[in-house]
Amino acid sequence: MRNLIDTGIGVFDTAMKTLFKVNQAERLYPASHLSEPTLTTEEIKQSASYMRVNHAGEIAAQALYQGQQITARSEQVKHAMQEAALEEIDHLVWCEERLKELASHTSYLAPVWFFGAFMIGMTAGLAGDQWSLGFLAETEKQVVAHLEGHLHLIPKPDLKSIEVINKMREDEEKHANTAIHTGATSLPKPIRHLMRLTARVMTTVAYRF
Repeated sequence: MRNLIDTGIGVFDTAMKTLFKVNQAERLYPASHLSEPTLTTEEIKQSASYMRVNHAGEIAAQALYQGQQITARSEQVKHAMQEAALEEIDHLVWCEERLKELASHTSYLAPVWFFGAFMIGMTAGLAGDQWSLGFLAETEKQVVAHLEGHLHLIPKPDLKSIEVINKMREDEEKHANTAIHTGATSLPKPIRHLMRLTARVMTTVAYRF
């Protein structure tokens, strides 16, 4: 019973910190050394939309890793989830900072992204540690692909957003490799396809809202 209460408190704490933007980054904001670029109104809107998508993804990541962590069997897998989640907090805060600089807002559907991803994370964790790691690896691979796509879509003068995205991509690649080396099972093609479709829904909606 005590473990169940502690788990519930942990999930609630993560949700509140994530949704109410009270997290603190452990690492320096990657774009802190760059001056704010001169952008047109349309360029600002475009950059903000993609950074909002990235922020929504980081909200989902916090929930996803929380769900996988509490259902993990081994301490090694729990540790892998914890380490990934800590670095994702930095990404969350960096995206928030960039959106503030662009005078824009985060997704209005943040609670939906969080609690939906939490349930997915729990489901992946209950399938077993190797499957959970496989889900982590595949998620990070797809995130890397999204970020690489954003690098081609962000207005070229917006070096600050590009710097943030580049650092995020570097971390996501590391998370995927860590999951693979920890014993991730390759997911079946239908599951990978379903994950891409789910991500497409989230990114399409978060881009506007």
